[in-house]
Amino acid sequence: MSDKLTPKIIIEGTRLTFKTDIAFALNEHPRIVGARKYRYHSPLVSGEWCAFTNYPWGRGMINFEPQEESLAMETYATWVRLFELQRYYSWIVDRFHISTRMYQLMTYGKNHDFRWLEERLKPLNFRIVFCTRTPSSFESARAERLKVSGKPSQYADLNVFVSEQDFLRRLIDESILPVLKLDVSDNNIPAAVERIADWMEATGGLSMKE
Repeated sequence: MSDKLTPKIIIEGTRLTFKTDIAFALNEHPRIVGARKYRYHSPLVSGEWCAFTNYPWGRGMINFEPQEESLAMETYATWVRLFELQRYYSWIVDRFHISTRMYQLMTYGKNHDFRWLEERLKPLNFRIVFCTRTPSSFESARAERLKVSGKPSQYADLNVFVSEQDFLRRLIDESILPVLKLDVSDNNIPAAVERIADWMEATGGLSMKE
């Protein structure tokens, strides 16, 4: 019997790097989650869920305010415990603790230490895919996003995303988890997903050891 597919991928990157599109594609890719004859519940979760406020584009695990810090840390602890309890399954996470560190540092100057979190994620075989693009390619990505965005104003200043990407790159380099730095400047999502699958397969990221 072949190994059970149990990939665990955290996708990080600034906006306009197609993280969510890549996450959805990974969650249905036969090399990542197996061949499927029908669709079923495969978990795809996100730190961008604005679940701390009762209005759209509110606050959550990434952009919480200082008085919500304990709520955010309890949410992270809850997620990692859930991952531990269900370790023999696939988990794809669209932005997580690296994005939180970036936002909190850039907004409040507060450096949240997530070493405890990564030390629990690493035995579960979690990996990070860091989606990046060249500064000049953000314009074409914005043009695509504006076709479907419910809040186009957030894409007005592309320099914000370039700065965030540079900040994220420094934080990614501090992670103890395996990292794939993925250039998506060509806007080719299928090709990006294949590169992720190649890396996961080559580095033992598709299954769990007992």
